[in-house]
Amino acid sequence: MHTHPNARLTPLGRERLLRRHIDHGETLAFLAAQSGISVRTAYKWLARYRSGGAPALVDRRSVRRTQRQTLDPLQLQRAVDLRHERCTLRRIARVLAAPLSTVGRVLKALGLGRLKNLQPAEPVRRYQWAQPGDMIHVDTKQLARFERVGHRITGDRRLGCSRGAGYEKAHVAIDDATRLAYVEVLPDEKQATTVGFLLRAVAWFDGQGISCKRILSDNGSAYRSKPWREACSALGLTPKRTRPYTPRTNGKAERFIKTLLAEWAYSMAFQTSAERNHWLPRYLAIYSGRRCHMALAGRTPIQQLGLLRATE
Repeated sequence: MHTHPNARLTPLGRERLLRRHIDHGETLAFLAAQSGISVRTAYKWLARYRSGGAPALVDRRSVRRTQRQTLDPLQLQRAVDLRHERCTLRRIARVLAAPLSTVGRVLKALGLGRLKNLQPAEPVRRYQWAQPGDMIHVDTKQLARFERVGHRITGDRRLGCSRGAGYEKAHVAIDDATRLAYVEVLPDEKQATTVGFLLRAVAWFDGQGISCKRILSDNGSAYRSKPWREACSALGLTPKRTRPYTPRTNGKAERFIKTLLAEWAYSMAFQTSAERNHWLPRYLAIYSGRRCHMALAGRTPIQQLGLLRATE
């Protein structure tokens, strides 16, 4: 075995150092300093010498002393079958009499490490209504009020705490065909507040030349209320709701809220929530007139609206 090129001592030199310590009582700290090695290394050589004598002072190979186990083809097929029966990794290892780590590593490489991977993912279903106003998506998002810069900016929850400031709701309405959006920050999401937002949103879309026909919401209490249904009937809207626990059905509103938070609510170090709300109309103008959407082939909502009007 070749000595490591960076080794301070050869096996013979290590043995001489240890014999001086054992036979003459010289301290390992003194001998290590004299030889240019650490005390920890000297004790390592001493432990090896006591356990195996002079042959143990030879440098060891750095490769693994044991090889990773694997499963033979029959065991592998059995493990896959058991996994498709939704057996746990521990149970499969016990049935095969194989190490749990081996079973876990092999099944993870096959994509069966988690039980949820046994069921194919539901295909993504995308849709887009042809004309502006055919479907309006509405939703709400809770925003915290604050009186100073908060921990999202400072990074310290002890600084910028606005205890007792409360919350407010961002109500959003977005057109399915053009992604044109209308947003208001209101004190709550009660029935009267939500219905009032709906009336103003429909009026705003009418001002943009969009005649609203359908409205899609989640299953919030305000959207299931009688005043909401009466308001939709008075406005000539067909109210629709998503399936319970299926927010992706209202995905355009959900995605717009995520964009709104990233590019408006949390994009700048606003001093107060009132200042944040003051910048909302300016952001919406940028969103509608300048911000391109890949779902609209790189066009802005205003450009998409003009294109759809031209094709009518």
